[in-house]
Formats: sequence, structure tokens, C-alpha cells
Amino acid sequence: MSTRPRIAIVSPAAASDNNGNWQTASRWARFLDKRFRVQVMGAWPGADQPEPDLLIALHARRSAAALAAFCEHYPDRPRILVLTGTDLYRDIDTAPEARTSLESATALVVLQEAGPERLPPRLRAKTHVIYQSAPALLPAPDKQRRRLDICMIGHLRLEKDPQTFMRAAGLVHDPRLRLLHIGGALDPALAEAARSTEQASPRYRWLGPMTHAATRQRLKRCAAMVIASHMEGGANVIIEAVTSGVPVLASHIDGNRGMLGNGYAGYFPPGDADSLARLLDRLACDPDFDALLRRQCAARAPLFAPGAEQAALCDLVDNLLRASAT
Repeated sequence: MSTRPRIAIVSPAAASDNNGNWQTASRWARFLDKRFRVQVMGAWPGADQPEPDLLIALHARRSAAALAAFCEHYPDRPRILVLTGTDLYRDIDTAPEARTSLESATALVVLQEAGPERLPPRLRAKTHVIYQSAPALLPAPDKQRRRLDICMIGHLRLEKDPQTFMRAAGLVHDPRLRLLHIGGALDPALAEAARSTEQASPRYRWLGPMTHAATRQRLKRCAAMVIASHMEGGANVIIEAVTSGVPVLASHIDGNRGMLGNGYAGYFPPGDADSLARLLDRLACDPDFDALLRRQCAARAPLFAPGAEQAALCDLVDNLLRASAT
């Protein structure tokens, strides 16, 4: 009979959601599976299930009930809470259950280097930065392009601010630019805005939801990726762009700054479609600017290597299990 410790990962997001939280849960399960018995679940199933030695919960507010139940049944067993963008930049200020989760976790994980700044100093000692990762893809061949595709990847919801991307499509000047949005319609009003933008602007196309593999292949063929979000915890799409050799244009928010660094040249003010359009035109016509963004992204790429993420995660789990056994 296996004596490997048992780990439960609670993720409110499911595979069908195809979002960043699910990608994190699925990837961490793969990283841990060789050394531990791992189960991914949507909610805490109760004490009648096989007893976990350690809990990993994604999302302070949405996993608050699972974390509280685990604490009640196994008060001496370690609990890791992974903080999402809505946790860090909204819920810990507005939701009491999110703040309770911060206190009850044995360890907190943030996904980019600016994350600890949002936490009270007394909680930073138990906070760990673990960058997410993606396998590197060979960049698409660097050919003289008749068309420059720029993609935005993310479901249509307010936090992602897809309308700034839509507005920028009507403001760019370089005739080669085409703005492609990949993602499902979580907000009917934003879906209608996307359809209206397609009708009004030949530069904009909403491609709808795509599989993760198909999305990465489309991304690697793009001239750049845009992330226009108002809040992010540490976006997978930035990692997937960087590890595919695709430069990023990002809203200047803490979550993106913590991924790309303070001195990154590809930021624009959140919600500012004019500034985004100017960056897109500059990228299209200024090879030195394009080269600068590519160098800066390449310098961050080692942070997003799968081996680095797996080592950091396994070290944290090992240390917590060892401490709980003493």
C-alpha cells in the first residue's frame, strides 16, 4: 500500500472553464503526482473522504468554505492558499471570508513579485512567490509579414477589460495590424460589444473560445500579445507569450508589473485605448522598439521555466509536511 502523502487541491475553476486558475490546479497536480497522491476537486467533499495530509486551495474567497472545513477537521495539518488577482486586488479588501482565509492558511502563495505588497506585513513572513510556468515553444519563423496579428487572450469579462482592446482596433494606423481576441463570452454585454466591433472595424476579430493547445499555436504566430486587465494575480497568458518569443503589451497594473518588471517598456495606462493604439503602431513600424520588448521578455523567461515552478512548489510542500510531522 502506498505511503506517499496525500494532497488535496481545491479549485473553484473546472477544466471546462479553461481559465488560468484551472491551468494552475492542473499543472500543480502534474508536478506533484510523482511524489504524492494528488486529488483535484471543486469543493471540500467532507471528512468521509480519504484524509489529506495537506490542502492546496486556490482563491481566498471562493475556496473559503473548503479551507474552513479542512481547518475544522484537521487543525494541525498544513494548508496552502494560492491568491488570485481578484483576491489580491479586490476581495481581501471587501470580503470578510477572504480575509479569514488569509489568517487560517499555513502558507500563502502569490504568483508574481508585487503580490506581497498587497498583504499586511505580519502575513508576508508566510508568503511565497511562485511564478507559474509554460513549456517553451519555438517562435514562429521571422518572415516579412503582410499582416501583423496582435492577440488578446481571455474570456470576455470586466476584469480583463476587453473593450480597451476593441477601441484600440479603431485607433491604430498601420494597415498591417489585425487585432484578434480569443476567449468565451462570460458577459453578454461584452459579447455584443465584440460583435459590434467586428462589424464596425475590419481590423478586429473575435475568435471565441479555443482549446489551450490551439490558443498557444495561434499566440506563437502573433506579432505581440495584449493584456489589458484591470486586475491580475499573475497571468498565465504573459508566461505563454514570453515562452513563445512573443512580446507583450500590458496595462500598467501591479499584477503585470510583478510579472514583467518595473522597467518594462511595453506598458500602457489601464483603460487607455489611445495609448495602446500608439504602442501597437510603434511596434509595427519601429524595429528597435520591437527588439527591445523581445529582449526584455527574454530576460524574464527563466522565471517561467517549468522546472523552476516545480522545484519551488515541491520545496514548499516538503517543508510544510516535514514541519507538521515534528
